[in-house]
Amino acid sequence: MDPLAVHDLSPLGSVFAAPGTTTVLHAGDNDLVHLKRRHGMSFAALFDTHVAARFLGERALGLDVIIRRYLGLELPPSRQRDDWSARPLTEAQRDYAAADVLHLFGLKDRLVDELGRVGRLTWVEEECAALASQAVAERPPDANAFASVKGARDLSPRGLAALRELHELRERLALAADRPPFKILQEETLVRLAQALPGDHASLAAVQGCTARVIARWGDALLAALARAQALPESELPVLERRPRLRIAGAVQRRIERLRLWRAEAAPRAGLEPGLVLPNRLIGAIAQAGPRDVAELAAVEGVRRWRADVFGTEILAALASA
Repeated sequence: MDPLAVHDLSPLGSVFAAPGTTTVLHAGDNDLVHLKRRHGMSFAALFDTHVAARFLGERALGLDVIIRRYLGLELPPSRQRDDWSARPLTEAQRDYAAADVLHLFGLKDRLVDELGRVGRLTWVEEECAALASQAVAERPPDANAFASVKGARDLSPRGLAALRELHELRERLALAADRPPFKILQEETLVRLAQALPGDHASLAAVQGCTARVIARWGDALLAALARAQALPESELPVLERRPRLRIAGAVQRRIERLRLWRAEAAPRAGLEPGLVLPNRLIGAIAQAGPRDVAELAAVEGVRRWRADVFGTEILAALASA
């Protein structure tokens, strides 16, 4: 089935939401956001093989690597750099696309067995349940989103105007193509364009990230956006306000430092990535909340029951030492 030829995905939604149905995917965060936001889908249950592999302590998390390790199979050579909007698809592309999902159920079974053996199956089930239930709100338009791009504050006012035009253009192109914005152009490329301010196709080609395919598809639109920025009078150029430095209370900062020290010791002991044991966002949230027992710790948004059960006593001790 050609996904570009399918305009109504609602029949899939009823399958995903049916009680007793488990949707198996690999590193499906972006796919889930897209399906929920754009198509209003919900999922009765999920199993993400990428999440499962992380809880088994795997460091190389590509699907081809995980399938080779747990199933002893080789996937076809990667076609990720191909232009998947071109038609017809080649036989190699069809083989690659099919193989990308063909072994997921078998991989799930192997990972479930291994997770059960090491006592971490319930951890993964809780994480996957959170993925399934996580609400995804429609992003409201933000006219100042360009200001948050890394490197924006190093640009001249004229460069900022160019970045604003390019950022708005990328959002429109992504919406029209039904793709994530970073799949149109990386933010680093937007900043390079805003710095260089190219005026023709030859100058565009000299900017890193502006490939021949990018120029063929969007070169004229990019040049038009840059021309609009160049034509603005000085009085209309954007100026970024100085961001106030966030003040963190001394007690909270001490808790953050203690939690980071604890994590650095606990992660290798558990054989897990530090960010899986305790993500930075949770370090800040826990430090702010200052829980006094495991129940209060578990009530902090995102902590999860498995984390409170396994590491709760140690986390509370780290907080107390601060």
